[in-house]
Amino acid sequence: MKIVMKFGGTSIADGKRIEQVIDIVHENIRGKNKVILVISALAGVTDNIITAIGKALSGDQEAITRIIEKLKLDHHRLAKEVVKDEVVLDAVLLELNELVEEFKRVIFSVSYLREVTPRSRDNLLSFGEKLSASIICAALKADALKVKWLSGGEAGIVTDDHFGAARPLMNITNQQVKERIGNLLDEGIIPVVTGFIAYTQNDVTTTLGRSGSDYSATILGAALDVNEVWIWKDVDGLMTADPKIEPLAQTIQRISYSEAMEMAYFGATVMHPKALEPVAEKNIPVRVKNAFNLKKPGTLVMEEKLVKLGDAVKSVAMIKDVALITVSGAGMVGTPGVAARVFSILSENHVNILMISQGSSEANISFIVSRESSDRTVNTLEIALLGGDTVKDIISENDVCVVAAVGAGMKGIPGVAARVFKAVADVGVNVRMIAQGSSELNISFVVQEEDSVKAVRALHREFRLDKSEIT
Repeated sequence: MKIVMKFGGTSIADGKRIEQVIDIVHENIRGKNKVILVISALAGVTDNIITAIGKALSGDQEAITRIIEKLKLDHHRLAKEVVKDEVVLDAVLLELNELVEEFKRVIFSVSYLREVTPRSRDNLLSFGEKLSASIICAALKADALKVKWLSGGEAGIVTDDHFGAARPLMNITNQQVKERIGNLLDEGIIPVVTGFIAYTQNDVTTTLGRSGSDYSATILGAALDVNEVWIWKDVDGLMTADPKIEPLAQTIQRISYSEAMEMAYFGATVMHPKALEPVAEKNIPVRVKNAFNLKKPGTLVMEEKLVKLGDAVKSVAMIKDVALITVSGAGMVGTPGVAARVFSILSENHVNILMISQGSSEANISFIVSRESSDRTVNTLEIALLGGDTVKDIISENDVCVVAAVGAGMKGIPGVAARVFKAVADVGVNVRMIAQGSSELNISFVVQEEDSVKAVRALHREFRLDKSEIT
């Protein structure tokens, strides 16, 4: 078998966990599997880099220096803990120093200019993965394995220049990954690839968005036509709900690509929302497994929609930190093109819309955006739309959450929506807005933030998702 294995930051956070990674690699090599590793930054490092960027923009060079020193010390400490060969250790410490010095030069240039472009921001954010991949590569090399680490761009992942959330250009990516990673595998070398990072066609560093290492893994898996992609996490797999919200949440054993995509979109942080697109096109299975609980089978994500009679819903998800925007006015009734104009304005200003609802009266349009973009959204729409005879009010409500019931079993089954809304009504939750796509894979609705936990737990009980086995 040929397997891409992605390890998250918590999976490589200390020496004991990295030893577990090494054991997993050895076990698969003994089993004659070809393995490609994708590595995230150590837990907390990306957040520290974001903090450093903020300090640079304010010109706080003392704070930047402290963050850089911590970055260096933490990675040196981990390297000394896991790299058992002195020659290899000396080499990796030198490599870490060079990476930290390069980071230092870039972050101080931001501090001097008091400005960070999307391009330079992506450059800075890439260092977390580079530092961790260097350590993992050295640890494997010291354990007598043939390895080489590459950034995602060096591995052949090519994207557009939408810095911060770049999209892969799959035709050229497929060709380059097959050449570069394929040649290493043919030579018996284990590629260790930084997640999250890619290049433009001009070799400029881009990133795939937060949690983009999952995306890197599936892009590589699709390009190499692997047998499976394994996403190693610190949880047992995809869950029927966030266990921090619903303590009775269970692991879902098997789920379809489309269901898992819906779950990721609606806040299930175990998977990157776009990560399943590359593998779904080629029907490559994805396993979400727990690096600290190897006995658990995890969740298998595959093409087949496994629907049992009565299993209408597989998961209840929630999106926090959102805002409900309502555009209203009696002049909107019967006026063509109002919705088109609203969404065109938002598109031009790069505002991402999560949900849309419009009443049949056409007197208002409601939609959900991220809470951090709500003020900008309202200001943009007010400038463009108010003052005429059509739109009279633009209102933002920031104390809301989106709750979604997800499952392929809803399709064509009457009465599911009635059960959803009766369950939340029975616990006294008022629904502010409703949306259901034509795919019938989810029913999503907006509630007051203070009612969101009650709504999630009510749906979890209604669809009996606390049972021992969800397939």
